[in-house]
Order: sequence, then structure tokens, then C-alpha cells
Amino acid sequence: MKSALRALTIIRIASRYGLDEWIPAARFRPLIRLFKLISPTAAGNRQLPRGQRLRLALQDLGPLFVKLGQVLSTRRDLLPADIADALAGLRDQVQAFDPEQAKAIIEQELGQTLSLVFARFDSEPLASASIAQVHAAQLHDGREVVVKVLRPQIRQRIANDIALMRVMADVLGKLHPHADKLRPHDVVSELENTLLAECDLQREAANASLMGRLWQGSADLAVPAVEWPLTTERVLVMQRVYGIPADSIAELDRLGIDRKQLAAKAVRILYQQVFRDNYFHADAHAGNIWVDTTRPQAAGFIALDFGIVGQLSEQDQYYLAENFMAIFHKDYRKIARLHVQAGWMPKHLRLDELEAAVRSVCEPYFTRPLSEFSIAEVVAKLFRTAQKYELTLQPQLILLQKTLLNTEGLARTLDPEIDLWAVARPVLESILRERYSPGRFVARLQQRWPEIMHQAADLPSLLQTFLAQHVQGESQVRMRSDEIAQLARISQRNQRQLFALVLGFTTGLGAAVFYIWQPGVASIGLALVAVVAFILAWPRKA
Repeated sequence: MKSALRALTIIRIASRYGLDEWIPAARFRPLIRLFKLISPTAAGNRQLPRGQRLRLALQDLGPLFVKLGQVLSTRRDLLPADIADALAGLRDQVQAFDPEQAKAIIEQELGQTLSLVFARFDSEPLASASIAQVHAAQLHDGREVVVKVLRPQIRQRIANDIALMRVMADVLGKLHPHADKLRPHDVVSELENTLLAECDLQREAANASLMGRLWQGSADLAVPAVEWPLTTERVLVMQRVYGIPADSIAELDRLGIDRKQLAAKAVRILYQQVFRDNYFHADAHAGNIWVDTTRPQAAGFIALDFGIVGQLSEQDQYYLAENFMAIFHKDYRKIARLHVQAGWMPKHLRLDELEAAVRSVCEPYFTRPLSEFSIAEVVAKLFRTAQKYELTLQPQLILLQKTLLNTEGLARTLDPEIDLWAVARPVLESILRERYSPGRFVARLQQRWPEIMHQAADLPSLLQTFLAQHVQGESQVRMRSDEIAQLARISQRNQRQLFALVLGFTTGLGAAVFYIWQPGVASIGLALVAVVAFILAWPRKA
């Protein structure tokens, strides 16, 4: 019964904002008549832009649908630009729940009365969102903290609304002509995963803890400390920090904070998070990114709310960095090639066609003043263009795209004249030099040496088996003509070269390790063997 009433509410609100016009009229006239019967479109709503109407409808439907809009706003690969832009403006502005319920949840989770845990607990919440609300408090040792508490019955509400959304996804899959591209069921599943992750405050605490460790001692980014003894799945207690939202321009100017310096710092932090740490704050809007005003001459940022963080696979991280550098160098052929090598595009794709498409996206940006250049916009348009060529992207790359847009938007708010290229390029170049330097290679080799030695132990037996098969004739081909005999000789030579190459690589690796641990005769001897093996493996004319 509750589900049926909720479904009628959804239909009524959708009709109020004229969303019935998105339904193909020829096939679904009865459904449209039901829309209009339940709730005629309010006067003036049809004159509003479609993105604004959708945003207003989601706000009226409640906090979980607001969260749906926030998730959809990150999927610019699925939505038209005007709708994605409208949904990006959604913010959690949710009525607070009863503080007595919050206190009861805290006592239940911690197994203690509130007075034993806190010297002071403020009943009036500091903030209230779709999943949880936040209260200020003070510990008995005098430290100020904030207490984040999940909403009562939130998991059940999520389950009920997700079930309805799946029904809506079924309907949309039948109604929408491009349902295969929109993938409504995938969107609902992504929303469900996001919501359930945000319902685990212990997971959020772990995200914050790792981010804090990565930026420990930094003057650029501060992360509140987690009070682990007071943190559970439904309650999160963290150090209270003070600052102002990063888009508070008038207040920043009043305090004499250098906004140009701050804007550049925001861009550098993002690139360091993505390409140095491979761990980035993926919900970096002004409400979650504050400015520390205690040091006006060298102001840094404070990160809040770690419900959504992003990580890339090592492969995606590498290819994305190389793509960025190729954009900087206007190397469109390389961009096309990298898209294929990364597995984002099918291998049968003609590179010249993709190169031409990339050029058509990038060239207009290079005619603009550098202050108007947007890396995020270029990447977004590249991904959108690549969709025509069967682009396959992981959700984390889409999440990063949204984070890039948010960060660049914040940077331009702070400094409308910022040259994003000039700020980002040296940071990225420096990170790549360090990440793929010989020293880094040796360090990784040392780290993985036990694994390498474990696998190398099987190499002699494998080589012995291979040689035995070769000698015994198990891998020989019967010669039926002079042409086939020639091919056999080439094959045998290639096998010998392969053996020499494997031997050279193995002994070279051993020489490197011996040199690192204990330089001496052993490392020199192995190095000489490797050199001889590589000489033998060098291709020769037939």
C-alpha cells in the first residue's frame, strides 16, 4: 500500500512540473492522461527550462531523489549538458530530524549515556542532509568535536525508494528511444551502491583517516582527525574545525586572503590527489571544501565529508596522465592511440578517424585565451565524442570527470583569470617524472622482489621442459616443401632468440638486485651474462 501511494506521489509531482512531455505521446497517451488527471501542470512550469523542472521535481520528491539527481549530475556521459548542469546545482537541504532520536541512536551505538561520552552536546544540528545530520559536541577533555548521526530507518527508506526506482527504470527502458545508452538500471544500481556506502559511517571515517595520513603535515590541505573509539556504522565523531566555505568571496576578501594563490592551490591539490596519491575527494563542492582562515597570508583548505572518494586503476591512472600531457602538446594522434591502448576504445577502430574527431574537439580550445582554457571541459567533450566510437569507461573515470569540473569551477570562482594549464602542467610533469623514474622502479622492484623470486623459482623447470620438447621433436613441424623448411629454420632461430632474451632479462634483473643489496663481483658477473644474452637475442638478417 505504501509503495502504491509513493508511486502516485511520484506521478503527481512529475506531472506538476510537466515531465509528462518526455513520454512519447503516440504510444502512451493513456499514461499522459493519468498524469494530467492526478496533477495538472502548475502554471508557468512549462516555461521553465527542462533541467530546472527536473531539479525542482527531485527536490519535491525528497532527500533520496535529491541524491539521485546528484548521482545523475556526475554522469555527463548519459545526460544532455543542460540537464547535467541543472542537476549539478542540487544540494542537500533537508529538514532535520528530532534531536532526541539522534541522542538515542548515539547511546545505542556507543553503549553509554550521552553525559558519560560528552561534556556538552548541542541539540540544534549544525547541518542536515539526506543521509545524516551533524551536531556539535565537546569531550570531557575539552576537545571540540562534531557528531554525525545516520537518519532513523534510513536503510529501509533507501530499500523502498530503490525498489520504486527499479520499476521506473523498467518503464524508462521501454519508453525512452535511447534507453540502451541511458542504462537506467545501471544508474539505479550506482545510486544504490553510493547510498549504501554513505550509510556506513565507519567506512567514511576510514576514508577520512587515509586522506589525513596522505596529507599529514601539509599546509595546503587539512583533514579533521577521527575519534575512532566513538565511531560506529551509524555514528561518526571527528575533530571540529573552523573555516568558511571556499566560495565565500566577500569574506575571503575582507580577511585579505589571496584568492589567486588559493585558486592555484585548489588545482594543484586535485592533481596531487589523482596522480600522486591515487586517492581523491570526489564530492569537492564549496560546502565540503572550506578555507582555513587562521593563516590569512598562507591560507589552505579544509576537506569535509568523505562519503565519496575516488581511486583509479594503475592502468587508467597512467593512460589518463599521458592523455593530459598529449593534450598539453596538441598530440592528437597520441590521444587517439592512448584511448585504444587503454582499452577504452575497440582495437578495430581506425586511428585516423578518431584522431580527426579529437582534433575537432581540442583545436577550438587552443584558439581561446589561456585563462579560458578548461582541461575538464576538454576531457568531458573527448569522452562524449568518443561515445560515438563505442567508448567504454569505468565509473571512477566518470567520477573523476565530475571532480575535475567541480574543482575548476571552484578555482574560477576564486580567480576568474586563472590559467589552469599553467598551474596543472608543471604539477603533472613533476609527478610523472618521479613516478616513472629509475629510483621509483628500483623501489618497486625491491617491494615486489619476494613475489618475483617466488615466480622465478619455476623458470628453470619451465625452460628445461621447453628445451626437452624441442630436442625430442615434440614441437617440430614436418617439412613438406622448401618453403615450409625455410619457415621452420626461422622459427628455430626465433626460439633461440627468445631463450636468449628470457635469459638476459632474468640475469639482468638478478644483477640489478645484487647491485642494490650488495655491490660486487656477483652483480658484475650477472650483468656480463645479461649483455651476452641480449647480444645473442639481437635480431639478424636471415
